[in-house]
Amino acid sequence: MSGLSKVPAVTKQSVAEAGAGQRVDNYLMRVCRGVPKSHLYRILRRGEVRVNGRRVDADFRLSEGDEVRIPPIRIATVTAPVAHARALRPIPVLFEDDALLVLDKPAGRAVHGGSGISHGVIEQLRAERPEAKFLELVHRLDRDTSGVLLLARKRSALTAMHARLRAGEVRKTYLALVSGRWREAERRIELPLHKFVTPEGERRVAVRADGKPAVSRVRLLRRWRNFSLLEVELETGRTHQIRVHLAHLGFPILGDEKYGDFALNRKLAKAGLKRMFLHATELAFLHPLRGEPMRARADLPEDLRAFLGRVEANEAEDHEAAP
Repeated sequence: MSGLSKVPAVTKQSVAEAGAGQRVDNYLMRVCRGVPKSHLYRILRRGEVRVNGRRVDADFRLSEGDEVRIPPIRIATVTAPVAHARALRPIPVLFEDDALLVLDKPAGRAVHGGSGISHGVIEQLRAERPEAKFLELVHRLDRDTSGVLLLARKRSALTAMHARLRAGEVRKTYLALVSGRWREAERRIELPLHKFVTPEGERRVAVRADGKPAVSRVRLLRRWRNFSLLEVELETGRTHQIRVHLAHLGFPILGDEKYGDFALNRKLAKAGLKRMFLHATELAFLHPLRGEPMRARADLPEDLRAFLGRVEANEAEDHEAAP
């Protein structure tokens, strides 16, 4: 188990190239691992953290060579967590070069720690690659979503990829098996999404007129008596976008524990579907540093392929190909 140790005095750190452009609060979370976020924001508000001798707000962005003053704080020893992260099953690598790392994330793995999760994908990778000077998530996937996940190995690559995402220049494609018989060969869903917190403290998303714009393009791949296999391409990347769009239209994703058909999910679990049937199958983009076209693809995992096979076998008499 990790314990607590007190940093005995003020420390000063010079920001390296990997930290250039990063917000100071995120920088502190990286260099002060084990310190609660609430405490880091508290010392920022009090002015105990200084950059080049000046007080800064949490959203201040650092430059290479900046000197960051960090006051004495109690930090958790991380030997045990690092050892545990290194012991996790390795995540398949789809592509890697000096700028990017593309993974095939398994379902059930959060992309980062937090909310009761101590070791996400990013923590595991940093433990496995202690020599890495820079490693950050370019985008995120829900914990129960499998498939292509992109990380940056350079700050310049991260900045460029974020710019491409904002410009809509990254094509993200998913496969989803939903309840119901989807009728249209293709459909563009344009429904605004609003994030909120329930009285129980759970983060949720709903279609609401005053929400942020959200657009999904859906193509029907196959249809059976009770289910439809859809390919969904995102034009925007809102939280839970595919899940909420499809559920709002009456086609919840099978196995979705937040927005799905809960009674159906229980039946499907007994039939072998132990997770949400949503898979990030492809990511297409221009390389952030060299500009050449890139396409990363992750095949449907074995558990989802097996369940799809059972659907084929059980509903073959009413199977319909896409129109």
